Amino acid sequence: MELILSSLSMLAQWDVLAALVIGSIGGVIIGAIPGVGAAVAIAILLPATFSFEPIVGLTLLLGVYGSSMYGGAIPAVLINTPGTAVNALTTYDGYPMTKKGQGHRALSLAYSASFFGGMFSILCLIVLSPVLAMIAPHFGSREIFLAALMGIILVVVAHRGQVFAAGMLACFGIFLSTIGLEPAKYTKRFTFDQSWLTSGVDLIVVVLGLFAISQALLLLVDKEHQPGSAKVEGNLFAGLKELFAFKRVATVSSGFGVLMGMIPGVGEFTAQFLSYTYAQKSSKDPDLFGKGSPEGLIASEAANNAVPGAAMIPLLALGIPGEALTAMMLSVFYVHNVIPGPQLFQGQLDFVVALYLALILLNIIVLIFLLSSTGLLLKIIQIPTRFLGVMIMTLSFVGVFSLRNSVTDCAIAAGFGVFGLVLKRLNLPIVPIILGMVLGGIMEVKLRSAMARVNSPLDFIDRPIAAILFTAIILILVLHVRTVIREQKARRDREEDTSETSTQQG
Repeated sequence: MELILSSLSMLAQWDVLAALVIGSIGGVIIGAIPGVGAAVAIAILLPATFSFEPIVGLTLLLGVYGSSMYGGAIPAVLINTPGTAVNALTTYDGYPMTKKGQGHRALSLAYSASFFGGMFSILCLIVLSPVLAMIAPHFGSREIFLAALMGIILVVVAHRGQVFAAGMLACFGIFLSTIGLEPAKYTKRFTFDQSWLTSGVDLIVVVLGLFAISQALLLLVDKEHQPGSAKVEGNLFAGLKELFAFKRVATVSSGFGVLMGMIPGVGEFTAQFLSYTYAQKSSKDPDLFGKGSPEGLIASEAANNAVPGAAMIPLLALGIPGEALTAMMLSVFYVHNVIPGPQLFQGQLDFVVALYLALILLNIIVLIFLLSSTGLLLKIIQIPTRFLGVMIMTLSFVGVFSLRNSVTDCAIAAGFGVFGLVLKRLNLPIVPIILGMVLGGIMEVKLRSAMARVNSPLDFIDRPIAAILFTAIILILVLHVRTVIREQKARRDREEDTSETSTQQG
């Protein structure tokens, strides 16, 4: 009881509550505006959070992270334009429902499913994080190195059809983490006698360039677009009651979201695909999917909103981020000398519980806001895209300059912005670069530490957890190679069938 009171007193401070409300409502608005998204908003806010208390900064970022997908459902349902990329599947059934005159029902179900998924993942976070934290003290340097290596491998193999590109970009991220003074003897690496490279390439500068500035450039160079409007009439509270009729789909979909959120590099898209497939196969009306099925809409929204809470599990328990947004949050922990892992649960448990309570509150705030302010949000999302691009660009450079008052940082961010634009135009992933930078630094430090006590390669995996992680890495690689071989064989068979058919016709 004393722990709960201590955590509540931490949350009850006016600046924490203000950050929670601003982050929650701001995240909904950001998510509802097509072309922005949580990554851009968090990248812009990140420099400012370094000057806040850790609980204030993290609450603000958690608010944006946890609420953006709520808002992304609004344009996906009403105008067939997903507010965030992960709301793309919501358009499959949400927009057909709107065309049938059931827009209010679709939004109500989307809000309710999102709330259910969010609360389900927070419950799993509360249950599973302490369990992982109890296991974490058995993680030495070699185990953490192998866990980080497995995270990078999972991120790479998760990009089906782009594995080589994702691997190269992850290696590029690892390379970026090595520039500057190395951590053991402080000798210069890859600086090429350039003094401005001595301090290394700052993660936040790269994040702002790759996510925010590149998105601003994309909005500026693309054709001017202003999303249309749609009216919503009806009772938005009805979905809360209707959700109970589909509680099995909501629960299983949330479970997929939690499972996929805990695995680095997998995230919302895989969770949505699995939950949508399950919902369709187990439905009494599978033919309705893609034509306005409430089960399909619930499966999509419950799964993607269950991921943020689950992604916090490895971050808090092991200090290993699973994707770009939690990697950004990890930098806030480190700036304030708050180190995620077992010591966080042992020494600052009230801080952890306060984060749990903040996540619960943000879901409640968002649901109340959405049920009462959807009409207002419909006007906000009609902002012209080029105006958005100018605003994002301005805020990004202000954020970069505020880090170290450095024009050089602005130039580096601009360079990464152009690079990010090229990657987006080529439909190549950006996330591996960020995770490569974050996990690359962890891997280097832990590998150096582990090698002092390793005499042979087998010594590296002579402990149970290290052996399990090494086995898991081998299995992941073998299964991926097996899948690639099967796909290539299936492709060749299809090509042979096609050629035989054309020969017979000829």
